[in-house]
Amino acid sequence: MNESTAHTAEIVPRMVANYHCHTGENPLWNPIDKRLYWCDIPNGRIFRYDPASKVYEQCHEGDVVGGFTIESDGALLLFMARGAVRRWAQGTLTTIVSEIPEERESRFNDVLADPVGRVFCGTMATPTRLGRLYRLDLDGSLTVMAEGIQCSNGMAFSLDHRKMYYTDSFAREIYLFDYDKRTGSLTNRRLFIRSDEAAGFPDGATVDAEGFLWSAHWDGFCAIRYSTDGKEDRRIHLPTKKVSSLTFGGDNYFDLYITTAGGDNPNENGEYAGALFRINAGVRGVAEFYSRIACTGVK
Repeated sequence: MNESTAHTAEIVPRMVANYHCHTGENPLWNPIDKRLYWCDIPNGRIFRYDPASKVYEQCHEGDVVGGFTIESDGALLLFMARGAVRRWAQGTLTTIVSEIPEERESRFNDVLADPVGRVFCGTMATPTRLGRLYRLDLDGSLTVMAEGIQCSNGMAFSLDHRKMYYTDSFAREIYLFDYDKRTGSLTNRRLFIRSDEAAGFPDGATVDAEGFLWSAHWDGFCAIRYSTDGKEDRRIHLPTKKVSSLTFGGDNYFDLYITTAGGDNPNENGEYAGALFRINAGVRGVAEFYSRIACTGVK
């Protein structure tokens, strides 16, 4: 299987693979096996791409996967429906958290490992309650960090690891928290940017080596780079409507990988809806942190 090319007016993104994902999400570079992983949330599919061989494949299909992190040994930590957390290693699933009773009608969405190996993990709203942001600690315990979230989404740490960006998509807002690495606490939430309707909804996020925040924009046909003072620095247009998330990868982190959604309705969302793209954005990214959650039995 080989890559093909898709065009926009301002840039030529490389279409790496098109599985026509309903909700392609959570692109994440695994530096251990040097492959890019991503998922299709409602269909529980996980894919991976090896840029050295240009081969891509589906490596898992099962229950809903809202997001995942890379464990320090290269395994994936899957965040799923009903608040379940499971470790995926060579096709074998091990349950870390069987469910969160308050999330039986919900699922996890975006997740982010911190410098210590904890994971910040958000859940979707239910018919009776708005979403939450949890912190999964190294021992597998969970702490509620924020409530009243319309759509918990993209997170990223500042380069000094003293702040964390956090997205509420349906509010069209990205916030900044003060983050304490020692305790894992989040305090002093304030507005970083509010997206206008024309740009769609801010979704997945990552930070580059210059400290700028990149945000995928669902229904906006684009990814936007923001300076540390919240000003738009650059906008990359894609040939599909629902741009869902993004991450840097490759040996030197110069490749920006972007997931998209809407592959179930290409007539509305574009011919390349649900595809994974790669772009040379002209700036290097930074490696994401490994999660380090103890696998001590079902909770």
